[in-house]
Amino acid sequence: MGNAVVELIQMKYVVASLLYSGIGLVVFIVSFILLDLLTPKVSIWKELVEKQNVAVAIFLGALTFGIATIIASAIHG
Repeated sequence: MGNAVVELIQMKYVVASLLYSGIGLVVFIVSFILLDLLTPKVSIWKELVEKQNVAVAIFLGALTFGIATIIASAIHG
């Protein structure tokens, strides 16, 4: 009986972790879509792939890190 309770508690944390990860990914994707909509003069994909713009790549990397940190902090509490 005691072992089943411990296993149930652990499963609860796994499910919560997966749920919060999914929410974090959705918020992350929405933030990138918003960035793309807010910069209509610049095609991010074209700048990265066709022009191989390193400055845009560094900016997006920093933005990615910042958004991920904010989402993680909001989820973690």
